[in-house]
Amino acid sequence: MFLEPSSVKGTVLLVQHVMANKLNRIIFTLRDGEDFIPLISLLKACDVVYSGSEAQEVVTNGMVLRNGEVEYRKRAKIRAGETIIFENNEIFVDYAGE
Repeated sequence: MFLEPSSVKGTVLLVQHVMANKLNRIIFTLRDGEDFIPLISLLKACDVVYSGSEAQEVVTNGMVLRNGEVEYRKRAKIRAGETIIFENNEIFVDYAGE
C-alpha cells in the first residue's frame, strides 16, 4: 500500500535493508516550508502501519522509539534530523531545504 504523493507531507525513500541489525532504513523528506510532521502521520506516510488507528495504538503502547527513547505522544512534532524506530523500520527525517 502506497499513498498518493499529494496525500503525504513529504517524500519517502526506502534506501536499503541493513543486514547487520535487520532494519529497513527509510528516509522521509519534509516538504519545503514544513518544519515537522506529526508522529502518527509519519508512520502512515512511510507505510509502516496500515491505518491511523494502528499508528495511534502503536505509539500509545510504547512501541515507537524517537531518537532512542520511547515516544508516547501521538502528535509529537518530528523534525529534520530525528530518527524513529518502529518494528524493523528505521525512519530518518530529512529536510528538503531551499
